[in-house]
Amino acid sequence: MLECGLFERPRVGTLNRLHSSSHDPLVSVACPAYNVEHYLREAIESVILQTYESWELVVVNNCSTDRTLEIASEYSARDTRIRVCTNQRFVRAVENYNIALRHISPRSKYCKVLAGDDAMYPECLEKMIDVFEQHPGVAIVGAYATTGTSVVWTGLHYSTTVISGREICRSLLLGGPYVFGTPSSLLYRSDIVRCRDAFYNESNVHADTEVCCEVLEHANFGFVHQVLTYARVRDDSMSAMMRRLNTFAPWGLYLLDNYGAKYLDDVELDSRIRKAVDDYYHYLGKQFFRRRDAEFWRFHRQKLAEVGRPLSRGKVAVAAAGSLLDAALNPKRTTEALIRRLT
Repeated sequence: MLECGLFERPRVGTLNRLHSSSHDPLVSVACPAYNVEHYLREAIESVILQTYESWELVVVNNCSTDRTLEIASEYSARDTRIRVCTNQRFVRAVENYNIALRHISPRSKYCKVLAGDDAMYPECLEKMIDVFEQHPGVAIVGAYATTGTSVVWTGLHYSTTVISGREICRSLLLGGPYVFGTPSSLLYRSDIVRCRDAFYNESNVHADTEVCCEVLEHANFGFVHQVLTYARVRDDSMSAMMRRLNTFAPWGLYLLDNYGAKYLDDVELDSRIRKAVDDYYHYLGKQFFRRRDAEFWRFHRQKLAEVGRPLSRGKVAVAAAGSLLDAALNPKRTTEALIRRLT
């Protein structure tokens, strides 16, 4: 559980001020959940304790084998704003996110994904909706988040509340800061979600970033310079798998191949692709000495093939030799890196 009273109820004066209007736009919070009995209460209560009260919460239970359904049903019985649905069959994580979004209310103006093991801070919906209401051209709003003890999704200048979608996507493809976060750290306009049968690309574990690059081509991006969500890091989560295989390494190439032409000119795109390929092989060369298993190499071989660049063993060998030479010529840095890995 989070510490320091982060989910204490707001002062009564604040509640009266914010919750008195029946005209506040409805926000649908979609919560995909699978075997999160140890975290789901915190996720649900973080919605209940929002300073903004015009919300509904739909928990989509992905055939959990623990007490996830029981816990969700307990809250649903106590609060009519909370609904619970259970999939007829187990599905992969991204598909369950899409299923959850298909359950949002047709009356909702905005919608938010909240993973069953994440949580929102009390002012999350209030602050994000305020950006939307003041800037009608915004399609997606993000904010800072905490992951463990770190504040993440930083990089935008503090004075920037709204930025052109084309500008922020262009900056990302040119190597700028990543501010799109995760699904739990974003708020979407519901009409954008409804117009896509599958909001997220189910074949892509980084589908949340991909959908930002698609939607923001003709819309603006809003940002709240405040920590509004908490993302938990678990050894058995999808994000842990992404770190273990480093799905981020081929992700840059995928983005450039599929969206580079929309945001970059030909010279910029060619330069960025060449750098991405070089960086990728530099990374793979370093992994050659780290006893990576067959699953790791199978994954990267498949991802390179998907972007039309079959894995070159020769390039891996050259990169590995370069990595070995660099380690020999920089013993101090090599020793420090080894110590960091061991500790």
